[in-house]
Amino acid sequence: MDVNGGDDQLAQSNVAEIASIVSESSRAAMLTVLMDGRFHTASELAYRAGIKPQTASFHLSKMQEAGVIALEKQGRHRYYGILNEEVAKVMESLLFIAPPVKIKSLKQSSQDKAIRYARTCYDHLAGNVGVQLTDALLKAGFLKEEKENFIIPEEGVRFFGEMGIDLERISKKRRSFSHRCLDWSERRHHLAGSLGNALLERFLELGWMQRVPHHRAVKITDAGINGFKRTFGIDLSSEEK
Repeated sequence: MDVNGGDDQLAQSNVAEIASIVSESSRAAMLTVLMDGRFHTASELAYRAGIKPQTASFHLSKMQEAGVIALEKQGRHRYYGILNEEVAKVMESLLFIAPPVKIKSLKQSSQDKAIRYARTCYDHLAGNVGVQLTDALLKAGFLKEEKENFIIPEEGVRFFGEMGIDLERISKKRRSFSHRCLDWSERRHHLAGSLGNALLERFLELGWMQRVPHHRAVKITDAGINGFKRTFGIDLSSEEK
């Protein structure tokens, strides 16, 4: 009896099951929408994927069974979101190796530029602005690279504290703290994990950024342009948004 062969076959079967879940075009479209880190109704996901609500419900059920998405109920309403950070990492990796989408309209071109400029990657900042931010934190000595993660030296501890981020609290979360996430549009790493999430939420609180409805893109406000220049030395005033 080939025990190892049996284990290999079992692993291959599990991989194939997950691959089949994310490879179907409608499911992939809905998962990409869910990469904004928010929860959405089946109807909204159906509209964004260009399919019927009944079809969307079927696919969402399959993805929930496979452990890819989570379901939250509020009264009679059901909301779906990415299950966890690990699933988001896989989706970002797939976007990295996927061929670029063919732009067929001015609207698609504008959305593509906005996504590449500044967007949410599950629950942290990504795109050109996310990479610029990570570079600035490294250059200032507030972060240091260590294998697959970023570490925070003493200078960084003081800086994030002054930014209003409670490092002790977020470090206790049952998730990655500050890992390097490969940005699919920039082809470089940006800051992810609970620290990346805390920074994004802080920028939103300060009014430096605003979420774009029905979109993964985030808008940098005038206050954000001033704040990024003053705090990180990043000049976004001439950037195309």
